[in-house]
Amino acid sequence: MDTFDFSAPMVSLIILGLFLLAIWDIVWRGMGMWKAAQQKDLAWFICMMIFNTLGILPIVYLKFFAKK
Repeated sequence: MDTFDFSAPMVSLIILGLFLLAIWDIVWRGMGMWKAAQQKDLAWFICMMIFNTLGILPIVYLKFFAKK
């Protein structure tokens, strides 16, 4: 039975990539949810909380729907 080598460079790159995507999502989701909460946009707040879109939904909200 072969074991998976977790020290392989490709695994390290995958883990780093997932970590960077998670940070990216947290930053955009935080900004979007903060703005939605301030403007009392409950539907947007709930959508951003439920759906994991890697920051796409918060960016769309901040760019097109948030009041300036």
